[in-house]
Amino acid sequence: MRHHFRHEGRGTEPLPEVWTGRATNRMQWLLAVAGVGCLALGIKLAVGATWTTGVAALAMAVVGCLAAGIMILYGTLAFVHVAVKIDRYAVDVRCGHIGVPRRHIPLSHVVSAEFVPKVTPRQWGGWGCRWRPEQGTAVVVRRGEGLVVTLGDGGMFTVTVDDAGTAVRVIRARLGQMDRDATQAGGATQA
Repeated sequence: MRHHFRHEGRGTEPLPEVWTGRATNRMQWLLAVAGVGCLALGIKLAVGATWTTGVAALAMAVVGCLAAGIMILYGTLAFVHVAVKIDRYAVDVRCGHIGVPRRHIPLSHVVSAEFVPKVTPRQWGGWGCRWRPEQGTAVVVRRGEGLVVTLGDGGMFTVTVDDAGTAVRVIRARLGQMDRDATQAGGATQA
């Protein structure tokens, strides 16, 4: 995890047209190894076990090991990293190597954006896609800085991402530009 000290719009560098950020949790690879181990055990049981102990018990053991291995692998590979992209129209969040799960939030639905210096899996009940009634939804792949977006319907979305302070500045600038454009359009129709 990198530490960034540019928080909440205090930077002087120009904002990019498209901002991209990423957060990675390398510890998830250890869980992936456990998932591979479960898969290997399931395959070994299916191929090499003597079926004299009972077909039902062995079948349940094989299916259980294979299912646990697949679930662990998907969970770890899906949340080993998160990529965030902010352009003129939306905030896109994609998880893992295949980009699923994905969250697309149009900027027209965003009310505000806040920088959070410390988001932890403990706050959300673990890694991954999370929902808490009092906090909204989140994608948490590691402990550290994050971005909190408040939506027009009152919901909140949190994502852990490196350089979240710049992401907040970009969103705020885009929202400000949208407000200025709406004001100018309103003034032009009255004239």
